[in-house]
Amino acid sequence: MSDKKPVVVYGASGYTGRLVCEYLRELQLPFIAAGRDRERVQAVMDKIPGIETAEYEVAQVDHNVEALTKLFRGAQVVSNMVGPFSKYGPEVAEACLAAGCHYTDTTGEQDWVLDAKTRFGAKFAENGLLLSPGVAQMYTTGEIAANICLETPGLDTLDILVLWKGFPTYASTQTIFAILQAKWYYLEQNKYVEWAQNTRFEVNVPGQHAHALVTPWTGTSHPVWFKDDPRVANCKAVGGVFAREVMEGVVATQKMFEEQIKPLPPDQQQATLANIAASVQGGMPPRENPRINVSLDSVHASGPLAPRPLRDPRRQQLQADRSPAGPRRLLLVATAAQEDRFLFGVPGLRASRPSRGAQKLRACDGARRHHPQMSPIEPGRRLVAAPSARSAPCV
Repeated sequence: MSDKKPVVVYGASGYTGRLVCEYLRELQLPFIAAGRDRERVQAVMDKIPGIETAEYEVAQVDHNVEALTKLFRGAQVVSNMVGPFSKYGPEVAEACLAAGCHYTDTTGEQDWVLDAKTRFGAKFAENGLLLSPGVAQMYTTGEIAANICLETPGLDTLDILVLWKGFPTYASTQTIFAILQAKWYYLEQNKYVEWAQNTRFEVNVPGQHAHALVTPWTGTSHPVWFKDDPRVANCKAVGGVFAREVMEGVVATQKMFEEQIKPLPPDQQQATLANIAASVQGGMPPRENPRINVSLDSVHASGPLAPRPLRDPRRQQLQADRSPAGPRRLLLVATAAQEDRFLFGVPGLRASRPSRGAQKLRACDGARRHHPQMSPIEPGRRLVAAPSARSAPCV
């Protein structure tokens, strides 16, 4: 039996790589923190609270298939944090395949998800390996909500919105500018349709009076994930940050790219965009505050064959338990991945009946603590609030 650590975090010196190592320490999972600069990786590890209790080692590795394969061999899972993934991901995926490791990353780049599926999907499947790019808050929560919606037969169209608070890291900023060179797609009648590069929307923020400026944001991974799902025919996803000034800068950069940079040769495009990205974000942002740096995912599912929702006695009981003098919020429990830790809340309803108004599902920690009258739903069961016969919005 190999004594190799089961998890390799490649790109551990970055912001997200550090977070992954923090959680591995909390879960008491041995890991290898790897990167191209041993001293830099070690300096980041030394800043992790309680790192002395972790079973880990630091490794320096060159970014090529041969060196990465040697590092990965004997491990079980590689958590790749080195982006932009469309630029650096192929070597890591190929090395995982050669070493017999599962592959995950936190990409927000639709073009890399498409490329990974086309180039490596069948090969990973043949070897019984997982190839899972895009495992991150940016898309994962919305995918959970979409799958909850799709439990209602007849829903075949997904309209997805993701918003988050915070400022991109250095690597994420590099990625944001790099993806301007890519084509972005949505799913229409199970075919990829290209977004216009200057597409943007003003959307209502669920649960708020405010509007938000959003873009297709690379197309997101959702159309790719649901392309092979027989339940889904159409899927559009848009996203952005809550800070309007940041999104206005993104829109202005898209326009500048189309007018000034796109006419340049590809290599000059990359160099120019990289320089602009470095001037926007040159260092690592502070550790996020979970009370401030939140994300919001909204999914509307619809379809011409959707039946009228059955009157769920559990939902009726939750509605009846709501006190007029209490918080104007319904709290539902939904499970995912056979766990009962995913709590979703429906923002305050102004209508007297649960079938009226726009009901959105939103992640809500501590729901049971604040609402002890709620009884948990059995693991593996999900409860969805559907406001009309043909729409089941979830956040």
